[in-house]
Amino acid sequence: MPLTAINCTKATAKEAPYKLADSGGMYLLVKESGKYWRFDYRHLGKRKTLALGVFPEVSLAEARLAHAAARKALRDGVDPGEQRAEQKAKALGDAANSFKALALAWHAHKAKTWSESTATKTLRQLEQHLFPKLGVRPAASIKPPELLKALRAIPVAYTATRMREVAGQVFRFGIQEGKLESDPTRDLRDALSVPAVQHRPALTSRREFGAFLCDLRDFKSADRITLLATRLALLTFVRSQELRLGLWSEIDFEAREWRIPAGRMKAGKGLSQAHIVPLSAQALDALSELQQLTGHSPFLFPNVTGEKDFMSENTMGRMLWRLGYKGRQTLHGFRASARSILSEGGEWTVAAMERQLDHAERNKVVAAYARSEHLAERRRMMDAWGAMVAEMESGGNVVPIARTA
Repeated sequence: MPLTAINCTKATAKEAPYKLADSGGMYLLVKESGKYWRFDYRHLGKRKTLALGVFPEVSLAEARLAHAAARKALRDGVDPGEQRAEQKAKALGDAANSFKALALAWHAHKAKTWSESTATKTLRQLEQHLFPKLGVRPAASIKPPELLKALRAIPVAYTATRMREVAGQVFRFGIQEGKLESDPTRDLRDALSVPAVQHRPALTSRREFGAFLCDLRDFKSADRITLLATRLALLTFVRSQELRLGLWSEIDFEAREWRIPAGRMKAGKGLSQAHIVPLSAQALDALSELQQLTGHSPFLFPNVTGEKDFMSENTMGRMLWRLGYKGRQTLHGFRASARSILSEGGEWTVAAMERQLDHAERNKVVAAYARSEHLAERRRMMDAWGAMVAEMESGGNVVPIARTA
């Protein structure tokens, strides 16, 4: 008599394992360790057993469906056990060659030459935008329309374009590794709208920047450490993260240099040379004052809240807003301000300014050489910039500009 769900539920283990037969070779094997669905069959003269699941996770009805599928395979001349093994191998192969697995391998390879923030942001974007729709798909099976659908679901045009570029790098990595034969992003180059480039707000004329410096000089409600951080940012051209994570051990007062390890630079990870920032007299004065306030910490700008080791990325930005320069001047915009003002006189070479800004050189051999190239000119340029900032702060060659509330 065929089994019932009640029979299966009431069955209890005995000293020795025993079987409760259903039909067609299917039975429930009852053991002390649990209850197991099994199907005994013969294929090409050999007796075999196929596992159909564990009760009650697999119900009687579900076991019968699996049993019926196995019997059909036998009628078609297929060994259901071998069919199961092939399906399992294919699933494991698909997982190993999935878009997610390939993207993670690409990310691990690229992260060796990225800053930590770039690596974290790229992985987060993959997890948010591409893995949910494409992650489990075998990378080799993804076609342009499927990829385009995933990209068009990204609400921000710039991010969608960025993720198309990332996907292209993943697929090309797969080709290089011998896992893929084609890159579906090649057919999508004109399929997405290209977002307009948005530059960080920056005051790029000497008069307007000078007015800003005067306002900063007279701003009394800001924390002194925040003011000094802002001052050092505009005197050195370094990026926000490079500034905020700065260490006192990187400052050489005698050599008048700030030597930032290559691994902390956006364009320098993977190189062995530090990025040398020549320090003007004005920058050294700011550092000397800062040392009286934070010299007890390894960080130039320790976080007073204790939530992190260093100053929050929003601290200086909020101060600029309170100063009245929201939408006019940003911390990153100091780099554009300095670049534009220094370019006006035509005294400094483009190469020296680019090296000082640590803009990337694509050729790593050239980059390793270029990081120390133009150092003598950069020292003179930074001294001149410090003197220019001091002159503008004193009110020289500036006009007032309207500020936001």
